[in-house]
Order: sequence, then C-alpha cells, then structure tokens
Amino acid sequence: MSAVMSVFAGLVEQLADLLQPLFHTFAAAAAIVLFTALVRLLVHPLSRASARGQRARARLQPQVAELRKKHGKNPEKLQKALLELHAEEKVSPLSGCLPGLFQLPAFFLLYHLFSNTTIGGEGNELLTHTLFTAPLGNRWADALGDGGPFGAQGLVYLGLFAIVAAVATFNYRRTKRTMAANPIPVGDGEQQVPGLGAINRFMPLMSFFTLFTVAFVPLAAALYVVTSTTWSAVERAALYPVPERAS
Repeated sequence: MSAVMSVFAGLVEQLADLLQPLFHTFAAAAAIVLFTALVRLLVHPLSRASARGQRARARLQPQVAELRKKHGKNPEKLQKALLELHAEEKVSPLSGCLPGLFQLPAFFLLYHLFSNTTIGGEGNELLTHTLFTAPLGNRWADALGDGGPFGAQGLVYLGLFAIVAAVATFNYRRTKRTMAANPIPVGDGEQQVPGLGAINRFMPLMSFFTLFTVAFVPLAAALYVVTSTTWSAVERAALYPVPERAS
C-alpha cells in the first residue's frame, strides 16, 4: 500500500507542477479537480452502458410485471424467472452500480493520501498545499477552529457547501419529475413490497447527504466529491432525459 501511495502522490505532484503556471498556489487543488475529471472520463463508457441498461430494464417492465403476477406467491420461481429474463435480453441488473464502484478506489486514495503526514517514510509535502487559505489535508472542523464558519478557511467550505447544495437541489428536482412521470409501483395487486414506499419518498433527498461527506473528509477528498457530484449531475441530465409525465 505504501508503494501505491507513493506513486499516487508523485502523480498528483506532477499534475500540480504542470498546472502551476496557470493556477499558481491553487495548482494542487486544480490537479485534484483534473484528476477527478480524468477518472470520470474513464468511467463514462460504463455510465453510458448503465444508461442503456436502465432503458432496457424499463422496456422489460411489462414482462417483469407479468412474471410477478404469475409467480408472486413463489419467490424462488420468481427470482429464477427474472434472472432468466435478464439473461435472455442480455440486461445486467447490476450495471447501474459499476460506475460508482469503479470510482471508489480513486476517492479512497485521495482520502488516505491527504490523511497521512508521511508517505513512503517521508514527509507528505502535499499537505503544505492549500485552496485559498484552507490546507488540503484539513477538515471542516479544523476550519471552524480557525476563525469559525465565516473565517478565511470557513468561507472555502461554505463555497463548497453552496455548490453541493445547488447540485443536490438540481438532482432533487429532476428525480421528483422523473418519479412523477414514471411512478414506481410499491406492490402487485394486494401484495405490497415492505418499505418500498418509504424508499421512494426518501430517494430524491439522497443527493443532500453529500454535504456530510464534504464536511468530514479532508479538503482534497471533498474537492473530489464536489467535482464528481457536479459531473454526475451533468452526465445524468444528458444520459437520462426526464420523460414526459404519463397521463
């Protein structure tokens, strides 16, 4: 792990050196944003495949409903029939999870890189870099202890919170419109799926939980989250147009 962290630290330093003539003291922060964009660009084919999979799953909903009606009292037969249907149509139920899973290693690398004072037995020089006055290895709690929420460091976090809140509001409105156009049934006939109604009500609010992540991780990792979340909002708007509301 130490060798991996050393290589990754070198990559971030090289990106920062390349960007230094343009961004000066913000070069390391800009390098993290660029790194995030490169990761998202690499994952984009999976996102497109996920979008195709979602459209395919939507196309199969009438057949799925028929299978649920036919095998509703036999969960084992229903599960087998659903798997056979997805295999026959070459649709993976898990395709929507892949883009997120492939991004996790990059996030955890940044998290650990800016949480350790030493890398490969040497001092972690990346911790000397800042975004405005906020060190990239600090957290919101550190900013609150150095000037409070409206201090020099606190204002950096307030800016990030504002971006996340704006993106979350955009996602919230799109999710509400999508769910209104295509309501998700909570059951078949008299048989209700336990808890699904609550999940449907809770789903549009999930984007706002990114605020907690930004508040509790190192600033460098928070930059990754903010950049990736903004990318996701734009990407989903392009790949998942909001359908017309069903009459």
